Amino acid sequence: METVQRILDKFSTPDNVVSHEFKCGKKSGVLIVHPDLSDAATVRAVIFALEHCAAKLSQLEDFSRYALLEYDVKISSDVDDCVNKLLNGDLLLCVEGESRYAVINARSYSTRGVTEPPTETVMRGPREGFIEDLKTNLSLLERRLKTPDLAIERMEIGRRSKTAVALCYLSSVADERVIKNVKRRLSKIDIDGIVDSHYLVPYIEERPLSLFNQTGLSEKPDIVAAKLLEGRVAIFVDGSPMVVTLPFVMVEEFQSGEDYYQRSTYGTFVRLLRYMGLILALLLPGLYVALQNFHYTLIPVRFMITLMTAIKGLPLSPLAETVFVLLLFEIIREASVRMPRAVGMAMSIVGALVLGETAVNAGIISSPAVMVTALSSIALFTVPSLLGAMSVLRILYTLIGGLCGLFGLILAALFTLHYICALNAYDAPYLAPFTPLVYGDFKDAIERSTIPVMKKRPKSIPNTNPTRQA
Repeated sequence: METVQRILDKFSTPDNVVSHEFKCGKKSGVLIVHPDLSDAATVRAVIFALEHCAAKLSQLEDFSRYALLEYDVKISSDVDDCVNKLLNGDLLLCVEGESRYAVINARSYSTRGVTEPPTETVMRGPREGFIEDLKTNLSLLERRLKTPDLAIERMEIGRRSKTAVALCYLSSVADERVIKNVKRRLSKIDIDGIVDSHYLVPYIEERPLSLFNQTGLSEKPDIVAAKLLEGRVAIFVDGSPMVVTLPFVMVEEFQSGEDYYQRSTYGTFVRLLRYMGLILALLLPGLYVALQNFHYTLIPVRFMITLMTAIKGLPLSPLAETVFVLLLFEIIREASVRMPRAVGMAMSIVGALVLGETAVNAGIISSPAVMVTALSSIALFTVPSLLGAMSVLRILYTLIGGLCGLFGLILAALFTLHYICALNAYDAPYLAPFTPLVYGDFKDAIERSTIPVMKKRPKSIPNTNPTRQA
């Protein structure tokens, strides 16, 4: 049959698909199936329905109207589109005398169950997390936003992967300019395949080479729903549990979903700890080296005596020593992440203890350097989403502090602050509400106010409906 041959000619190995011939009354036909992607029970049921249909069938529409009434059937004459549907798990029905195809939905994928995401665990609040199936992820979002305003625009990206991508937003809240900008950037992506949502990030960021995140990433439906309610847009990618949200401001790095499920006073306290922890992680090693090399007169006398006793006889300079310990901790952290889970925890704890203790006893490094680096590393995990950027910056700050002293460290911090202030993506200033000052948004920046107090949506994020509650 010519219609069948046109489909088979599209495949490098036609044996990947299976053709089932059948007889339906006076009409004969072929059902083309991809056995690895289609549901076997649905295939058997469709063949049974076709072979036992008593109605007189003459056209392709009659098959969908009588024999396949309970199935989702669409008629198509586009061969490339039909091949794409076949590779997504659908069935193709070819009937003699017809140049068109009937596409029958019979998709079946092996997916993991909806569980708590490992990157955003909570003590309180919802424990559901997105998985690698787009349909399941969209249903988790739609369960939380039962409104006709929830717009879901589907597209395919990737010349060979044909990855399904869904752009979600609330039409009555999200800014039209942001939506058009995101859609324009997505439509310009021309790549062989999209394996994960992270592949899209460099294409939709203003500065893809920047150290700082310019897009939000989340595995939790409640967080994505809350961001859509503030006027953001979300990008779902089939095969990825990570959802990209835009626009994005730096304050989001210090916010956690659990903040809103506990007392506001404790939420404010925890956020203050995150800000303090980030400053400590970033500046402490550089400050330690700068004080030793250039500003030892600023160190208290008692601490100075203890420090001099600890570093006496060390072969390394304070700068080389601190950078060595920082790199050692980074290597241990990376090894613990890459190791199998059963030995990763033991590797990180035993490796840090044994190497640190041995190096101190051998007189290679000092105990103050180990303590400063360990305190900085622990503080770094108060904001885990900034781990990559802050790890690089604190090594740079340590080098600057050791070479230029306290004044060089201050200039480096000011330069970084100036760079962050200059970031602006999708009409959302990256450092808002601090600069520019948006007083109304301070209720959810450092402070975590109670829900009844936050009557307005964030002004830092472009939206068309500023009122959240009466």
